[in-house]
Amino acid sequence: MTPLSLSRKALLSGVAASSLLAVAAPDDMTIDAATRAEVIGNTSKFIGADYIYPELAEKMAADLRARQQRGEYDKLGSAKAFANKLTDDLRAVSQDKHLRVRFRTEPIAQDQVTATESAEELARYAVEAKANNFGFRQVKLLDGNVGYLRLDAFDEPALAGPTATAAITFLANTDALIIDLRNNGGGSPEMVQLLTSYLLGTTPVHLNDLYYRPQNATTQYWSHAYVPGPRLTNTPVFVLTAKRTFSAAEEFSYNLQSLKRATLVGETTGGGAHPGDMYRVHSHFQVFVANGKAINPITKTNWEGKGVVPEVPVAAADALLSAHKLALEGIISRSRDDAGREAAKSALASLTGGAK
Repeated sequence: MTPLSLSRKALLSGVAASSLLAVAAPDDMTIDAATRAEVIGNTSKFIGADYIYPELAEKMAADLRARQQRGEYDKLGSAKAFANKLTDDLRAVSQDKHLRVRFRTEPIAQDQVTATESAEELARYAVEAKANNFGFRQVKLLDGNVGYLRLDAFDEPALAGPTATAAITFLANTDALIIDLRNNGGGSPEMVQLLTSYLLGTTPVHLNDLYYRPQNATTQYWSHAYVPGPRLTNTPVFVLTAKRTFSAAEEFSYNLQSLKRATLVGETTGGGAHPGDMYRVHSHFQVFVANGKAINPITKTNWEGKGVVPEVPVAAADALLSAHKLALEGIISRSRDDAGREAAKSALASLTGGAK
């Protein structure tokens, strides 16, 4: 998603536009000056009112107005090209990768921002999420009794919870666990909360806070005292990261790193710690305004603009092999089970010898 935000709010329906001209292509439209002016005006308004940092919000709004006055948008007749240009301009000022302007071919509802999803929207999301197995792409045992979970999205626990429980249950008897987030663009903070809870004890642990400017309110996230199925409280955890690891996937990584509960292996992540909402700025355009920020209770900050830096920096393509070796070395050093230790030694020898 496009990187996924920490919030899944989106506008999916609405009324037709009166200021659009002709359809240029199935996934594009030809737009006029009135459309461009409406989009720029409303984008500036919503960013100014709700973007998490007011001073930076004013700089972005002023920059858009200045570019508009210089005529930088006048020749952009393509709706998609216009949205991409606005996105680039907003990010050039803010360096915020969550910020984006989005063009939609289908009309968008009149709501300026969706507080709750409609039944139709929830049903569509449920179908799409299920088709992707709620982000759980692969669960297996690697040589040496090392568990492997490839997770490509953090979907809502109301839908994905049973799949998460099944995955963790399958991995419960492993001697180490590798969680692969190299293709994970984010998702639900509640799923971050749930999966993290499986890796901790029954005493709730403060994981993260999300502060939202529009409400001037903070939501705290703590690990759950109860989770269905087994916990992996004492299982060593390795998290694989890449440049495309983003948003909620970064929160999961950052939380575990701050708690010293996992070793991160791979590349520095994308650097998006600002949740937010989609705002309707025209009947065919939306802007995602980052109106909140993550605040880690340990570091008192977050990973915005910097990314989460792994303890073991390696190319993303090499991260799994590196983590598997580290996991096996740990099993060998601490195992009191002769058979398990010998299995880990054999697996490590195979990896060292070049086996894939």
